[in-house]
Amino acid sequence: MNTGIVTQVIGPVVDVAFAKDLPPIYQALELTMPDKAKLVL
Repeated sequence: MNTGIVTQVIGPVVDVAFAKDLPPIYQALELTMPDKAKLVL
């Protein structure tokens, strides 16, 4: 699994920076929200 950081959100577009390799195209992104809830994009 690759770990990244959300850098900005503009409408429906989410920019994520990855330190290493990018995940495969069309792979879902799973975010952990501040309240520990999971959000899948």
